Amino acid sequence: MAGISGHGLGLRRRRLQPVGDVNLVNLVDLAFVLLIIFMITAPLMQGGVEIELPRAASRPITPRESIIVSVDRAGRIFIDRTAVSYAEFQASFRAVVARRGSSSVYLRGDRRAQYGDVVRVLAVIRESGVTNIGVTTEDEEVRQ
Repeated sequence: MAGISGHGLGLRRRRLQPVGDVNLVNLVDLAFVLLIIFMITAPLMQGGVEIELPRAASRPITPRESIIVSVDRAGRIFIDRTAVSYAEFQASFRAVVARRGSSSVYLRGDRRAQYGDVVRVLAVIRESGVTNIGVTTEDEEVRQ
């Protein structure tokens, strides 16, 4: 009967030991998928208010920690992406500058916006103590 039970045949059961290795293939796959997702979504997150900038010969600005103020063709004012009325802008812009600690502001005015609307916004920016004001444009098309 010893042969029937399997003990006499020399068969022993091995205990399975846990494997301490990490499967790197799955981690690398996950890293690549996340990289692709971030590469696709990053440009979409940098948008802003949709305005049509005037064209002029200019050099590109370097991105910095700054505040972007936009005036669209209807005369609406935006601080970054937040719409505010002129009265709210006038009352709160100094506090926004102080809270962010930024000394530079980029002013984006739609080419179809009323000149007076853009100038009023520019005056409020100057009154708030900002020393570095940039007016953004698109590159001028070269005519041949």
